[in-house]
Amino acid sequence: MIRKIVYKLKNSQPSNSINSAAFIIATAGILSRALGLVRDRILAANFGAGDTLDIYYASFRVPDLIYNLLILGALSAAFIPVFTSLLAHEKREEAWKLANGLLSLAFLVLFFISLVFAIFTPFFMKFITPGFSGEKLAAVVKLTRIMFLSPIFLGISGVFGGILNSFKRFLIYSLAPLFYNLGIILGVVFLVPIFGISGLAWGVAGGALLHMLVQYPAVKLSGFKFSPALNLRNGNLRKVLKLMIPRTMGLAVTQVNLLVVTIIASTLPAGSLAIFNFANNLQSFPIGVFAIPFALAVFPSLSYFAAKEEKGNFIDSFSRTFRQILYFAIPASVLILVLRAQIVRVILGSGNFDWEDTILTFQALGIFAVSLFAQCLVPLLARSFYALQNTKIPFYTGIVSEVVNLTLALVLSRLYGILGLAWAFSLSSMVNMFLLFLILRSKTGDLDDKKIISVTAKISLFALLAGGVAQLSKYIVGPYTDTETFLGIFTQLAAGGAVGLALFFVLSYAFRLEEFEAVKKLLSGKFLRQRQSIPDDPTEASGL
Repeated sequence: MIRKIVYKLKNSQPSNSINSAAFIIATAGILSRALGLVRDRILAANFGAGDTLDIYYASFRVPDLIYNLLILGALSAAFIPVFTSLLAHEKREEAWKLANGLLSLAFLVLFFISLVFAIFTPFFMKFITPGFSGEKLAAVVKLTRIMFLSPIFLGISGVFGGILNSFKRFLIYSLAPLFYNLGIILGVVFLVPIFGISGLAWGVAGGALLHMLVQYPAVKLSGFKFSPALNLRNGNLRKVLKLMIPRTMGLAVTQVNLLVVTIIASTLPAGSLAIFNFANNLQSFPIGVFAIPFALAVFPSLSYFAAKEEKGNFIDSFSRTFRQILYFAIPASVLILVLRAQIVRVILGSGNFDWEDTILTFQALGIFAVSLFAQCLVPLLARSFYALQNTKIPFYTGIVSEVVNLTLALVLSRLYGILGLAWAFSLSSMVNMFLLFLILRSKTGDLDDKKIISVTAKISLFALLAGGVAQLSKYIVGPYTDTETFLGIFTQLAAGGAVGLALFFVLSYAFRLEEFEAVKKLLSGKFLRQRQSIPDDPTEASGL
């Protein structure tokens, strides 16, 4: 069995089509997100929206900050474009030196910083969770220290993922988050009974380790051989570090915002931080399933076209992906708004997660859904700038949007509690998206505007009609179901969602929306055989 898996990995071809690559990422993303929902249901059932989950989510904040600043910025903004450019110009040896240099540097920096922060955790957590005290504060400190293992594992895994992305090997890369969620679930089920609340943190660390280990075989089969090669004089490594600085600063703004959310939420009633995270995780499902896969899949192409200065192909790839994301995001937003109560109750409504928790969570979910289209487009817009090796613009727009976010959060949280934080997040996301789009358009002169506007108008109309039918179906099904039971609520959700989606797809077919072709090809089995969107490059000739 193992030999068969290795053989398939060695002889598999990279994904050449944006749609087929996005399908691979989306399929794995659905599995991972579904497992993430199972994770949240288990957490909600076992602990409810209370002190324990507030502690758990607060403990994530600093370890996540370290990973996002030092690794995510380097990979998304700098490593992949530079690494891809070296491969495109047949400089494979230099590409591997870059990968080894970044991996060595990432490990050393993450290990040192995590160790220092672990030592001083009691000091800075007092400022991050001012509303916590006594045993609650002590528990946050303990869990945070354990979670400092995760940035080290995820940092190494991030470099592996960047390599797989550059080679368009999306399958294993996309499966890694599934193993991360699996580790957290195992922590809740098996480690919490042994170690108490600390088992949650050990589950996170174990999930990060699995995230790293599952990618290593595919990276090795792509030609990677690790050799400690930290050479800060390496021109390509210095280029990556230079490009990542604005991106890191932009992420710092975002992370500061998340810290402020944690600070404010810690002063609100118990469970507020948990409710914010539950609602955010639910609305992130379509982002992970539709937006991220397409943004990741098109990124190598955008980088390639930018490197070759093929402006027409760059705009065409951007426009197609932009419209395809909206095709899924807009109806998702409408249906989430219509079915938000059913969604929350079906996914989270069990055990210690009571009706009051449900109400606050579905209210926050509805607020997040208002800006879902914008949140889905930001990854594509940001990566379009990264492909142009311009990391400053996303940084500047990030500053503006986060100032809006923080200002609104401070004001609205006093009026509406945790729902005020959700409104601040939602409104600032729309500000960020529109700024990125307008600036990118000013640099390209045209982003296929007429087609984008025309298609968006049709999608919006069809989505509103679908939402209306979904709402009507809830009332039709209601009298025949017991809404006090899981089965009754699930029936309402399934009926509303199915009827709404069916109408949306029928209208798309009737009016011959180009974006519906992805659905048709998926249903007909032709989706993965599409091969025209991503150009050939020297890395594909070797079959790696």
